[in-house]
Amino acid sequence: MEFETWEPVYRKILADFGFDRRADERARDVLVGLTDPFDRERLPAFSGATVAIAGAGPSLTDPDALERARGADLVVAASTAVDRLEDGGVGVDCMVTDLDKNPDTVRRLTRRGTPVAVHAHGDNVDLVREVVPDCSPGSVLATTQAEPRAPVENFGGFTDGDRAAFLADHFGASRLLFVGWDLDDSSVDPMKAKKLEWAGRLLAWLETHREERFSVLDGRRERYEPPI
Repeated sequence: MEFETWEPVYRKILADFGFDRRADERARDVLVGLTDPFDRERLPAFSGATVAIAGAGPSLTDPDALERARGADLVVAASTAVDRLEDGGVGVDCMVTDLDKNPDTVRRLTRRGTPVAVHAHGDNVDLVREVVPDCSPGSVLATTQAEPRAPVENFGGFTDGDRAAFLADHFGASRLLFVGWDLDDSSVDPMKAKKLEWAGRLLAWLETHREERFSVLDGRRERYEPPI
C-alpha cells in the first residue's frame, strides 16, 4: 500500500486517539538516524505464498492455531506471538513490533538474520533509541505510520498485528490466514480494546482491497465501518 492511500486512514486514527502527528514524525526521524536501507532481498519469498499472520492473543497457544501456522508457507508474527510460536515449535519468518514487550526477542532474531519490522511512533522513542542500536542492522526493516522517509517505510496498518497483514499484502502474499487473533479479548484495557477495534476495521478494509475473505472477520465484519 502506498502512503497516498494510507494517509486518509492515518488522519482518522490520529483524530480518534488524539495522537500527535508531529510526535510520530519525530519518532520516524530518530529511526532514520539509527537504521540503514533495508535490502528487500532479505525478506522471505512472499509472492504467491500462503502467509500466517500471527497475533499475540490467548488463542495462539491452541494446538489448532499452532498447526495452522505450521502449515503455512510463511509466518509473520506480531510482538510476543514470536515467543509463543517458538515455544510451540513453530518458526517465524518475519517479526513486526513496536518494541514494547519483548525487545530481547527483537535483538535475538535480527542477530540470527530474521527480518524484524521495527516500528517507530510518538511514544516509543526511548525504546527505539535503546533497542535498535543493539540489533543486527541488516535485519531491521524500519517502519512508520506517518509519511515515510528513507530508509523508514510505510506499508499501511496501525497495530503490530494488522501491520503484519499489510506488510505481507504489500509484498505479494496470495493468501492470508490469521491465528492468535482475539478481537473480542475481554481481558485487555480500554485503550487496547479500542486498538483491536481499529485492527478489525483495517482488516475489513484490507480484505476488500484484496478481494479475499479473512476467516477472523466471519460473523463480525458487518460491525466495521470502512475507515475511508
